[in-house]
Amino acid sequence: MSNGPIPPHVDPRKLADRGATLQGELPLADLSRLCDPLADNGGNVRAKLSFERDERHAVVIHSQLEVEVKMVCQRCLDQVTLPILSECDYAVVKEGANTQSVPQGYDVLEMGEDPLDLLALIEDELLLALPIVPMHDPKDCQQPAGLDEPEPSEDEVTRSNPFSVLAQLKRDPNV
Repeated sequence: MSNGPIPPHVDPRKLADRGATLQGELPLADLSRLCDPLADNGGNVRAKLSFERDERHAVVIHSQLEVEVKMVCQRCLDQVTLPILSECDYAVVKEGANTQSVPQGYDVLEMGEDPLDLLALIEDELLLALPIVPMHDPKDCQQPAGLDEPEPSEDEVTRSNPFSVLAQLKRDPNV
């Protein structure tokens, strides 16, 4: 197991042959695409990537990523801190290879001869794990002032539905 900074590029085949595990932290600010939807880019991503060969001798990568991100709550518009945990298993295949033999539960990672851009893989995985609509827990969330539902006026309460006449005509058998 290797503790320390996560290298930006690796050869997963060589790491799988050794049964290597990379574990470390990388600054959230280094992942520019991930920082775009965030309210603050402070903090670190804790990453653990295990490389191995499975029973078919195929290269597999098991990744575990953890980070706390700060986003804008879409309910109250205050900042919300959300824990993001992402676990994913990849089966590494050659570019253009048949992916039908990849076991269920693995995401396919097509690779050519170039080294794997590990930081891009981590960033992609975290982008997919972000909530589409970030919000506080409803009991912790306060709506901004002025957005409360207005009380219906007496005119609105007593006003009849303009289509009620049509409903009566529909019920009347003589029409």
